[in-house]
Amino acid sequence: MNKERKLIVAGNWKMNKTVAEALDLVRDLRIELSNLKEVDIVLCPPFTALCEVSKVVLDSTIRLGAQNMCENNYGAFTGEICAGMLKEFSVRYVILGHSERRQIYKETDAMVSKKAQAAIAASLKPIVCVGETLAEREGNQTEKVLETQVRGSLAGLTKDQMAETIIAYEPVWAIGTGKTATTQQAQDAHAFIRGLLGKMFDETVARRVRIQYGGSVKPSNARELMSQPDVDGALVGGASLEARSFADIIKNSI
Repeated sequence: MNKERKLIVAGNWKMNKTVAEALDLVRDLRIELSNLKEVDIVLCPPFTALCEVSKVVLDSTIRLGAQNMCENNYGAFTGEICAGMLKEFSVRYVILGHSERRQIYKETDAMVSKKAQAAIAASLKPIVCVGETLAEREGNQTEKVLETQVRGSLAGLTKDQMAETIIAYEPVWAIGTGKTATTQQAQDAHAFIRGLLGKMFDETVARRVRIQYGGSVKPSNARELMSQPDVDGALVGGASLEARSFADIIKNSI
């Protein structure tokens, strides 16, 4: 297995799990993943479960992430959660610009960039999501879309800030559909993004940044995907909602 970069596997629970269900899942994961240090493991429950889950992952190898945050710090922003509120629960990572946020809630690259800067200012590590739709891939627009999203979503970051940022390549057509990019498609997209980072920042930054793959990741395809030279982990959706499947993805990636 690679890597000069440590693998990072994050579970995005989306709008699933009550607090009680979240606690059952994370307790099972603590048992399944005890003492596993080869991979950075991140759980991203809904906001309502962050407080209680943070207590259970304390003193474990599991780190806590949030699924989104506001680009503003406190104030009159009804329904939003800011970085300071996340930090209160020992959150270390935050997913930004997920395709569902971009498509359903019309988040733009500029907004994602503001959120990334706010996250970094609060010492949170952003997981910035990019990816093309099926129509864009079939129209041979994948690289054009990725370049637009990467440049726009990371605008304003310094080299040092970028080196601490994670990118998640998630082809929209593979999220929750059961379809997965072929190993070569995933590697090609990751290599393109890494090359773009070299142009935007420098080669040292490009080599340091971890790029996850997201899109119907399962225990059965984890090893092949994460054996690719530019694939540094996974952002897992549905399969992270069950302890055994998520644990097996992590174990199979090593």
